[in-house]
Amino acid sequence: MSLHSQAIPPIPEETARVAHTVLPKGNTYMQMRDHLGTLYQDQDFADLFPTKGQPAEAPWRLALISIMQYAEGLTDRQAADAVRTRIDWKYALSLELTDPGFDFSLLSEFRSRLLAHGAERRLFDLLLQQCGERGWIKGRGKQRTDSTHVLAAIRTLRRLECVGETMRHALDVLAEVAPDWLLEHMDAEWAERYRKRFSDFRLPKEAKERVALAEMIGADGRLL
Repeated sequence: MSLHSQAIPPIPEETARVAHTVLPKGNTYMQMRDHLGTLYQDQDFADLFPTKGQPAEAPWRLALISIMQYAEGLTDRQAADAVRTRIDWKYALSLELTDPGFDFSLLSEFRSRLLAHGAERRLFDLLLQQCGERGWIKGRGKQRTDSTHVLAAIRTLRRLECVGETMRHALDVLAEVAPDWLLEHMDAEWAERYRKRFSDFRLPKEAKERVALAEMIGADGRLL
């Protein structure tokens, strides 16, 4: 993936019209866009990409999506779905209402680029710089928010989703090839616990709750 920096487009007229009709008072993401702009520019991440090759998804969008994804505790798949379906996200990202979005794997690839180049703090450093320029952060000694926590939390959610999906897939296969055996040996709660894809519901945001869920899935897998 290569980076070909382009000027950030304004919010499409139809996107803005529909967003303000549906959310006349706006919401956090719409207000963020109105007061802070896009927060990031493609040039902020130019050193992470080669100059030749297939054009990459706009880094400024991927960075902003990563922040919104963390704020809502979404998996990569859920965040990509939000880009496709939510009007407030399209507003913040300068997307047409009909924009189909992108494959969710691009979010993981973007985080990997940040970590590989030691740039994981860049997202928050740039945000704090803008807040300081607007006088929202005062000079009272050293202030830093480390975006490593954001990246780690999103990566943990992704891993938890994969573990849950592995168990769900195993049960689906057994239901086809050995249904009688599965009915005899499965825990009664598995039918409800693994009924839906793990990307279809929000995983816990609190660390203790995520650990508890991971341990429960692990215990189910060991029993199986």
